[in-house]
Amino acid sequence: MAGPNEQDKLAEDWNPAGGSEGDGLSADWAAMLEADSAKPAGEGADRVLNQDEIDSLLGFDASTSSAVELTGVQALINSALVSYERLPMLEIVFDRLVRLATTSLRNFTSDNVEVSMESISSVRFGDYLNSIPLPAILSVIKAEEWDNFGLLTVDSNLIYSMIDVLLGGRRVGGQITVEGRPYTTIELALARRMIEVILEDTHKAFEPVTDVSFKLERLETNPRFAAISRPANAAILIELRIEMDDRGGKIEILLPYATIEPIREQLLQMYMGEKFGRDPIWEGHLATEIFAADVQLEAVLHEFDLPLNRILNLSAGETIMFDRAPSEPIKLRCGDVDLTEGVMGHIGNHVSVRVSRPLNPPKVTMAAFEALDKPVEGR
Repeated sequence: MAGPNEQDKLAEDWNPAGGSEGDGLSADWAAMLEADSAKPAGEGADRVLNQDEIDSLLGFDASTSSAVELTGVQALINSALVSYERLPMLEIVFDRLVRLATTSLRNFTSDNVEVSMESISSVRFGDYLNSIPLPAILSVIKAEEWDNFGLLTVDSNLIYSMIDVLLGGRRVGGQITVEGRPYTTIELALARRMIEVILEDTHKAFEPVTDVSFKLERLETNPRFAAISRPANAAILIELRIEMDDRGGKIEILLPYATIEPIREQLLQMYMGEKFGRDPIWEGHLATEIFAADVQLEAVLHEFDLPLNRILNLSAGETIMFDRAPSEPIKLRCGDVDLTEGVMGHIGNHVSVRVSRPLNPPKVTMAAFEALDKPVEGR
């Protein structure tokens, strides 16, 4: 055990400036804080992040639109969504829908209607339902041939503008004031007619790609009753802006990825004339070269088997009897393929064959060539 002198020496080592131990530690902490406060902003070890830096880290930015690419934690959360850009034909289809809907709605309203496409984006179904501004009409539509559903949303501004145009309202500037009341039967009936016009145009827009009919299943005003997919499922959202002079609104078409899965191969085309990977120019060139190719035909009178020992013992002047009459048909063959039959004759000093019936149908079809492109199990 250390004596009194040794204990005093240890105490002096811990506090060489003298005074109490607490005073020495306090002085050290005060010196550290003064050094940190003297450093420029951003160099302190315990600097607190401001709100802008926190938003940037998490990926939240209220000043940017939904079309801007996400960053930070939001980009990691939404990384599972499939971008619509992987389906280039889809944008062409909805560009065609814009042109068709412009003409159809002009005939429907007898007014100057302009339809434009605002954006095509990928969203989660649950996030979209929570973002719908109410009141609105949600139309549950069914793609008959795909046996699946989609959603068509019409906002209140467009509904009241369309009703005002169809019922002969005055041309008033600005947005129409929406009352806090449910839609009447007349308003729902007129909205249904407009939705059916748009669905018919959507059917025509998809016609060059595939034949699909869209049927209006029901109209809903509560988003909870329009759930056609799980909240976490990915979907494609198409936003269309409809303007009638100084009034109008927006239509949103939501198609879950499960709905368009049956035509995924067609939507992967880069342009409308791609014809699913076949090149008509190359097919025409190949057919021309095949028709100009030279082939060798064989006229086979008769075939039968002989023992090998007789073949080896054949000598000059020996006769082999064929069990055939001169008038019986012979076979015309190309390689090992029998083409047709004919009758043997002669023209002057040349032996001739007259074809007596049409060519045999080919045994090889296009299915055999298509099977070559498919992967074989076990290879």
